Amino acid sequence: MQKKYLIACLVAGGLLRAGFACAQSKAPYSVANKSVKVIVSEQNAGYKFKETETLKFASKPQPAETEVAIFVDPAKTFQTMIGIGGALTDASAETFAKLSKDKQKEFLTAYYDKTKGIGYAFGRTPIQSCDFSSESYSYVKPGDKDLKTFDISHDKTYRIPFIKAATAAAGGKLTLFVSPWSPPAFMKDNNDVLHGGKLKKEFDQSWANFYVKFIKAYEKEGVPIWGLSVQNEPMAKQSWESCMYTAEEERDFVKNFLGPTLQKQGLASKKLIVWDHNRDLLYQRASTILEDPAAAKYIWGIGFHWYETWTGAGQNFEATRRTHESFPAKNLIFTEGCIEKFDFNKINDWSLGERYGLSMINDFNAGTVAWTDWNVLLDEKGGPNHVGNFCFAPIHADLRNGNLIYTSSYYYIGHFSKYIHPGAKRISAVASRDKLLTTAYQNPDGSVAVVVMNKTDEKIDYSLWIKGKAANTTALPHSIATLIVQ
Repeated sequence: MQKKYLIACLVAGGLLRAGFACAQSKAPYSVANKSVKVIVSEQNAGYKFKETETLKFASKPQPAETEVAIFVDPAKTFQTMIGIGGALTDASAETFAKLSKDKQKEFLTAYYDKTKGIGYAFGRTPIQSCDFSSESYSYVKPGDKDLKTFDISHDKTYRIPFIKAATAAAGGKLTLFVSPWSPPAFMKDNNDVLHGGKLKKEFDQSWANFYVKFIKAYEKEGVPIWGLSVQNEPMAKQSWESCMYTAEEERDFVKNFLGPTLQKQGLASKKLIVWDHNRDLLYQRASTILEDPAAAKYIWGIGFHWYETWTGAGQNFEATRRTHESFPAKNLIFTEGCIEKFDFNKINDWSLGERYGLSMINDFNAGTVAWTDWNVLLDEKGGPNHVGNFCFAPIHADLRNGNLIYTSSYYYIGHFSKYIHPGAKRISAVASRDKLLTTAYQNPDGSVAVVVMNKTDEKIDYSLWIKGKAANTTALPHSIATLIVQ
């Protein structure tokens, strides 16, 4: 029976792999001799990763309809977690450099230490400047089509030392991907790194070579690069560094230039990510590119952001689910998200974290294999940012007094990154009421981490139910909890 089920999934999904839409089954899971450690962060009592109780399982073959339950089935597995982390930008690196040595150590521990911090294992960094740089800059001189003047010296002052410090704090390994915001101005039809514009066709090969130069230069400096995206936000004409590609243009650039160039230059193992923009056009971009086998063969995954909310709509999780169902052979990766329009008066708002919890649970349940926040650190103004596009980060440095401010976003992200480790397998988890949101993973050490978020004003009693056994607990109002079964 199990064999027939897996064959059916193979037919439906196109191949048998860890991240496809159908669940894979394994040996039955038992909670015998296991307990549940409950760790909570919540708005009212001020809990921050507080271990509130240890639960025991009792027999409960059939919950009543009147009861609330989280049903978890570790025998049904889905995608493998690669990692959770944030972007190491110029803004973060420059802010970090202004902190005292003690505060720098506190910051690195808070994010990257696997026991004392929240265990970030993943990251992103820009190719050249972006809005979260103090100024626009390029690695080549104007007009240098052959890239003979290519030089990353700019990044050696702040960004590369910052990445190395974070990597060391993470235990010596940080999975890092890179993204460009704009080619050099002379390569674009508007002769400007800002305000959109397009890559001129005569510079297609030069620009493809540029990615290779960057990756090799960073790796020469001791910063390994795991992957790259083609272009940050290719449908957005921004007041900052930006460059426009239609789906067809991105497809053809990958197919004819970037993909072959990476292969020829010995970088075929780097994970190539397309789109790197909002969920609303995710399906259209994926279908246009991935239905061309000559382009699709170079592509590892599809990146997405959460800023489709700029239209006044909510987060479009349906687009993510449909894309994963339709293209299960490719990986979904959340490449950027932050809360915009920084206001210091709102820095302690609990809603900042709830935005993250809502997105992360839905994104992981849709098949996402890695999740990347935007800036890991900003100052008390929400910058530095050379075009005034100030935003929130999980941690802010108040450079007026040298202190670090931890927003609720830090704790919400941490309820995933601290307890769900790289290599963990997502397992089946569903709540019986929509007032609770949940996702669950089984870690490589066998422990099960179940994240439960209560976004309401109510206390909600519920049971964690696994194969006829249940452990009872309560979800506090505006809380996020991780339940560790081991």
